[in-house]
Amino acid sequence: MGAADGEVEYDDKMISFLEAVWGEGYLSPGGPDEVDRIVSGFDLRGKTVLDIGCGSGGITLHLARTQGPAKVIGFDVEAPVLEVARGRAEKDGLAEKVEFVQGTPGPLPFPDGIFDIVFSKDALIHIPDKNALFQDVFRLLRPGGWFAASDWLIGHDGEPTPEMRDYMAAEGLSFAMASPGRYLEAMKAAGFTEVTEISRNDWYRGVAREELARMEGPLYQQAVAAVGEEHLKWNIEIWRKMLVVLDSGEHRPTHLRGQKPA
Repeated sequence: MGAADGEVEYDDKMISFLEAVWGEGYLSPGGPDEVDRIVSGFDLRGKTVLDIGCGSGGITLHLARTQGPAKVIGFDVEAPVLEVARGRAEKDGLAEKVEFVQGTPGPLPFPDGIFDIVFSKDALIHIPDKNALFQDVFRLLRPGGWFAASDWLIGHDGEPTPEMRDYMAAEGLSFAMASPGRYLEAMKAAGFTEVTEISRNDWYRGVAREELARMEGPLYQQAVAAVGEEHLKWNIEIWRKMLVVLDSGEHRPTHLRGQKPA
């Protein structure tokens, strides 16, 4: 979703590279299949949905196109990704069904109780204050509404290992990782019930290896043409460092759910 202080992290070069790896409109792994897993079991038909940290719009547009909601609002703090998202909505004929809103870090700029589903995909990692985050999400939901998300967690409380610090430094992004226990504690403190978390570490360990193999093989020349060889080699090194902490379990992609009581 961007740096906590509003500094642009996902510029055109970053967007181009991540979409080359993860698919058009996607700035995190798994594509539409992983999005569908996060919302599996929910009936979004006629519902109003918020996508926190919508990035370049792929997920927002996928939900609007396939799940039958009345409206999907994508929120992000960064202008470059939202410019891309709005252009895609126009191109796909979905401008009437989706809206993209830019705001500053902090409380989300929406009235209380207007969303049936609050969704997020690997963006909450950028928000340091998890308690304030989930209090705000709870505020936005209608009674009976659901929070459904994926995020990049750390597998334990306390200080990261040297390997995790090395990986996060290589990423150079505003990561504010927290453990599954910390997330669940913050969700319950905000008032959520039916709170669950499911590790996606095993899944992403395999996917990340495939991504690295593509970067070093069939995707290499395409990525060089898009972002330059230096940028590609920098990202290859990030993936190698990431695999170390995925294999140890310290890097823990996780699905999260909670309901606002009716």
